[in-house]
Amino acid sequence: MFAAAHYAALAVFAFGCWGYGRALLGRLAPPPRRDAALEAAMAVSLGVGFFICAFQALAIFGAFKTGATAALVAAGFVAAAMQLPQWLRERRALRANTARAPWSYVERVAMIALALVALPALVAPLAPPIAFDELMYHLPYARQVAQQGSLGIHDWLRYPWFPYNYNLLYAAALQLGDDVLPHFLNALAGALSVVMIYRLGVLHASRLTGCIGAAIWLGLGDYSNALIDMGVALFVLSACVALWWWRESEPGKPVHGGLRWLGVAAFCLGLAGGSKYQALIFLPLVTLFVVRHERGLKAWALVFVCFLVPCIYWYARNAIMTGDPFNPIGARVFGFTEWTPADYVQQVADVRVHAELPNALIWSVFFAPFSVLWKRSAAVRAAGWFCLYSVVVWVVTSRYPRYLTASFPLLAAIAAIGWQVLFGWAAAGVRRMLGRRPAPDGAAAPLAGGAMSHGSARSGARAADWVLVLLLAVMAAVSVRQTAVKVALISTTPEARDAVLRQHVPGYAVMDYLRRNATGRVYQIALNEAIYYGPNPIWGDTLGPWRYTDFGALSGGDLARKLGGLGFTAIVLPNSVVPVFSARVDFDKYFAVQYEKDGSRVYRILPAAP
Repeated sequence: MFAAAHYAALAVFAFGCWGYGRALLGRLAPPPRRDAALEAAMAVSLGVGFFICAFQALAIFGAFKTGATAALVAAGFVAAAMQLPQWLRERRALRANTARAPWSYVERVAMIALALVALPALVAPLAPPIAFDELMYHLPYARQVAQQGSLGIHDWLRYPWFPYNYNLLYAAALQLGDDVLPHFLNALAGALSVVMIYRLGVLHASRLTGCIGAAIWLGLGDYSNALIDMGVALFVLSACVALWWWRESEPGKPVHGGLRWLGVAAFCLGLAGGSKYQALIFLPLVTLFVVRHERGLKAWALVFVCFLVPCIYWYARNAIMTGDPFNPIGARVFGFTEWTPADYVQQVADVRVHAELPNALIWSVFFAPFSVLWKRSAAVRAAGWFCLYSVVVWVVTSRYPRYLTASFPLLAAIAAIGWQVLFGWAAAGVRRMLGRRPAPDGAAAPLAGGAMSHGSARSGARAADWVLVLLLAVMAAVSVRQTAVKVALISTTPEARDAVLRQHVPGYAVMDYLRRNATGRVYQIALNEAIYYGPNPIWGDTLGPWRYTDFGALSGGDLARKLGGLGFTAIVLPNSVVPVFSARVDFDKYFAVQYEKDGSRVYRILPAAP
């Protein structure tokens, strides 16, 4: 019932998204290359964007309450129900007018492999929140917005000034459900982009390409948390789809034809840019692509407006209140505000520490230009250039794999073509190894060569079958093992949830104690990954106005006076950090252990003389 309830809630929300998105797409001319599944996924994606904009507007005016959220979802569900019969008729008509080739043996195997990869992803969202960043600021921010019903600047979070478009969905989920439901909204973004990649592969390459690309992206995605990277990836991919539909649209229809697809693309990029700063890196590439084909003032005015609608609030607010629209990323250009130069250096150093190569599954992207599809399909080439641009910018800027996530869907699609090139080369090499050199007798050569070729072909086919069977067996074993790991995290009772959180979230026990017992402000040290489970709010971080370095160098008495003067009544820290503080001669005079469990302690701050 636990899983069924959450999947039912997801289905209701996705259906409502489709209702809003379908209504929007109904005002546009159909894309040049019709595909019911791709259009449905785009409709849901646009519906997600509609919900984000609606929640943002409600929160700006302090009206983001449970009733308003439920009303928006209900209205979307009704809109979807009203449009469903017509959509089903259109879908049947499209299927009737489309000739479909039978599935080959290899394509069936690829689809089975895709299903095996999907199995762990179906279970992963059911786990409670345990990922570092979702506990440090994604869910704490969403909870704060959900409780207050408005947007605010919460300086106790590491990134109080970031754009938080996708987090508004998590806030709505917390209003209507539990903290597992945000995982499903993250998973929804991943699932939609998987569908898009599969259908794009089928349309512009083959079913095999679609299956491989979808499987790669499905395997790369993380469906067990409430981060926002897959949401950004969905909007960037949706923008690329809309851009290509605009590029293929019939010219001469500036209002009801392709120009509106350009507006959809800009809207999707605005959603991405309003969710994470890193999405802005795609603007130069998209601008160059559009300006090559469209320079009209009307078109660019549409692009500008559609891009700003979902993201202008965050950037204008930051610019007005801090002078830095990209706070704190633009510190060097616009000046430091709450972050100091040392904070900026520390953040950059942290990114460099985590720099590494992305998953090896996408390395084959560099072999895609050797495929016949590269020469045959303009869409494949456009996606390839997008991938090249993304990788170059990523290498120059961060080399942090998660910052490449927004490009992963198209990287997976092009990598699928690259893998086919590599396997094709390998198969050709095997055929050459199995073949026989031409006989010196010219008359006998054709007969002997023909017999050997037929036998070699049969041997090669049998070898390929065994390779596929072995590959599926390995994938099945891996899938079952990963699914078992995910299932072990599912917590359907409070007792099971506490056990999982105590095992996977350092400091959870003391944070949970403080949440239930704290009577004043709490300052935490080195337990950022557990603050979601502590009092709301809770202060202390490595960066920003509540940085540890502003407190950690003080003597016990000075620390107690400073914290007490700011309204703090307790301090919590892991045992590994305790010696740094307890070694001070007067620490025990001003701090007393209040609670200790699972390697962390709560100290009560004793009164200190002024």
